[in-house]
Amino acid sequence: MDSKRSAAVGVFVLVGLLCVAYMTIKLGKMEVFSDEGFELKASFTNVSGLRVGADIEMAGVPVGKVAAIELVRSETQTTAMVTLRFERDLQLPDDTIASVRTAGLIGDKFIDVAPGGSMDILEAGDTIVDTEPALDLGSLIGKYAFGGVK
Repeated sequence: MDSKRSAAVGVFVLVGLLCVAYMTIKLGKMEVFSDEGFELKASFTNVSGLRVGADIEMAGVPVGKVAAIELVRSETQTTAMVTLRFERDLQLPDDTIASVRTAGLIGDKFIDVAPGGSMDILEAGDTIVDTEPALDLGSLIGKYAFGGVK
């Protein structure tokens, strides 16, 4: 009788742990078993507030996540190279525009992707050439407040 009770408790605990693990992955939006999709890169002059793991949206629909952000220095300028991980099989034209946007007035930053009309399609590992940097709302308000804009 005691061994049956121990076995039942063991099964109950195991099922509970599996449920907790599943909910942690789902609520944490982790992609453990997904190997679909592809990566593109995009170079920005300013990605202020953008973080790894931020959403990538197209027409308001989440289509991926920011995989990495690194600083790239050249002789003339320093830019932020952002690696974009798309979770869906999308065909993006080579004139696609990637913009850093803010969700709401002071919300999280995300990447908004607007496909162009070109017939040439970006391949995995390609770089999106047309980008729009993050709008720095603080400095913009400061210019107006302290008379920097004429």
